[in-house]
Amino acid sequence: MAKSDVKTVPTELEVSQFIAAVDDVRRRDDAQIIDALFRRITGEAPQMWGPSIIGYGSYAYKYESGREGVSLRAGFSPRKAALTIYHMASPAEQPDGQALFAQLGKHSKGKGCLYVKRLADVDMAVLEQLVALSWRCMNEAYAN
Repeated sequence: MAKSDVKTVPTELEVSQFIAAVDDVRRRDDAQIIDALFRRITGEAPQMWGPSIIGYGSYAYKYESGREGVSLRAGFSPRKAALTIYHMASPAEQPDGQALFAQLGKHSKGKGCLYVKRLADVDMAVLEQLVALSWRCMNEAYAN
């Protein structure tokens, strides 16, 4: 994939407008709560990445294949099926992260994402610890 084919790039869309336009009231409320959580943990202002991902910070990557680019350091998307939280693979690989996932509540995981249907179904203190752990892992992996 050429660099220009990457769809998840920063955009000029306003995060507040994007969240306000989320159709489902519960999902919109959850997005506002998660946005506040990410702002508090990262100390970063959010930015839209592509049409539907809210990101905090960025990092440059380069694969052995030569492909390189910039991506969000942390982020989420209030998708219809579930609230999707990105970059959760590193916490899942660590013993303290595994213990946190076990305490989180109702969720599912994908390759590098955490899926939560409703914030009411999870322990918010545990979720905050997972997001903080993910942020630390990303900062250690991509210190530059």
